[in-house]
Amino acid sequence: MTDVNHTAVLGAGVIGASWTALFLASGYSVSVFDVSDAAEAQVRNYVEQAWPVLKELGLTERGNPDRVSFHKSPAEAVDGAHFVQESVPERLNIKHELFAAIEPALAPDAVVASSASGLTLSEMQAGWKNPGRFVLGHPFNPPHLIPLVEVMGNERTADGVVTLAERFYASAGKVTIRVNREVPGHVANRLQAAVWREAIHLMKTGVASVEDVDKAMWAGPGLRWAAMGPTMLFHLGAGEGGLAAFCQRYTDSFNRWWDDLGVLHLDPETSAKLVDGVTEEAQGKPVSDLSNRRDALITATLKAMAPLRAR
Repeated sequence: MTDVNHTAVLGAGVIGASWTALFLASGYSVSVFDVSDAAEAQVRNYVEQAWPVLKELGLTERGNPDRVSFHKSPAEAVDGAHFVQESVPERLNIKHELFAAIEPALAPDAVVASSASGLTLSEMQAGWKNPGRFVLGHPFNPPHLIPLVEVMGNERTADGVVTLAERFYASAGKVTIRVNREVPGHVANRLQAAVWREAIHLMKTGVASVEDVDKAMWAGPGLRWAAMGPTMLFHLGAGEGGLAAFCQRYTDSFNRWWDDLGVLHLDPETSAKLVDGVTEEAQGKPVSDLSNRRDALITATLKAMAPLRAR
């Protein structure tokens, strides 16, 4: 793979538009493919809205928001691209058709990464004649703001391609983890699914309201988890004895809590209660305002942590 200077984004929904903003900010030119006639206007508006945040985070020093082009043909979009981020709808037939269309047009050293959250790498590989340059590159939404990307290859992935993808993402300011084995939802989505299941259980069984469960998260463990992961935090939680002492001290407590955790599925009644609860929590504010507040809080957190992360 040559040094990356030109990228392609396939699929210009919210995820694709966010990737486009990030790649442009990172100094790359971007060719965008989408079937929608409204895609160009939507992406340009998204980039315009995201640029001040990216600038505030110090990610636009090499960037130019105008180095973007739009294409109705996916093969045309990937022509000359060194890195391709695919974010089309998560239906296998759509992805397989796309892969078949771009494979003959790809540069031999290009890497293609899929943003898929619900599909597995092996399922998607069936759409390729040779999937050696294809990897999973699953972001956390929105990709231009949240650093995480989950990267995965397998026995059908060519040697070194996962490392190349990781290096490219790092050049765009991302933090990568490797997924070593296929599971539905990869890693981060499973973690948040586990937390949300218990949040719903606490609401459903009358322990606390939707708003108070959310408040317990952002004012409690969520604040710590933004600094370090749960295992490292528990390692610190027992002082000099570390995780060994923590496990010895709290084994009975955790086993009791785990035995009492809820097992449930979303049903119409539960969904309705959640909607009522979050509507009350939102206090009439539109989604756009709440999203802007989310992004401002995340940006402030990232800015505050950046000097410490660099140590």
